[in-house]
Amino acid sequence: MDSSSIRLPESEIATIALSEGQLRIHFARAYIVKTMTGSVEQTLWWQAGDLILDGAEPTTPLPSGPCVCAGGDIEDNIYTYRDMIPIPLISRGHARCVLRCRAHETPLIATGHAIRLELHDVPKYLRHLRPGTNTSD
Repeated sequence: MDSSSIRLPESEIATIALSEGQLRIHFARAYIVKTMTGSVEQTLWWQAGDLILDGAEPTTPLPSGPCVCAGGDIEDNIYTYRDMIPIPLISRGHARCVLRCRAHETPLIATGHAIRLELHDVPKYLRHLRPGTNTSD
């Protein structure tokens, strides 16, 4: 079995918008780590996409302009994903998003009743991530 997840630190956020109770975080370049079962190596890819929170109620101001993500938490009912977003992600129930952007002191914090991830186009391969090597971009 293979697994994939977005690595929030270093992922590039183009826009964050709230419209009619829907918070849409558009990643111009989300970094995806793919792992194949049984392998010690991983691969790094990038892909554009949107993290969508329905019934969104932000508790902090929305960051303006593009930013580079410094990390955060995605809460999906009883699960908390730290510094990553699992692929696929689509869920109803308690949802919460806490994202930190490098250029902003205050994190984006919002709650909602559903959360999903919509990826666009196809992922683009960057490189292999081997144990003991630097994984930053």
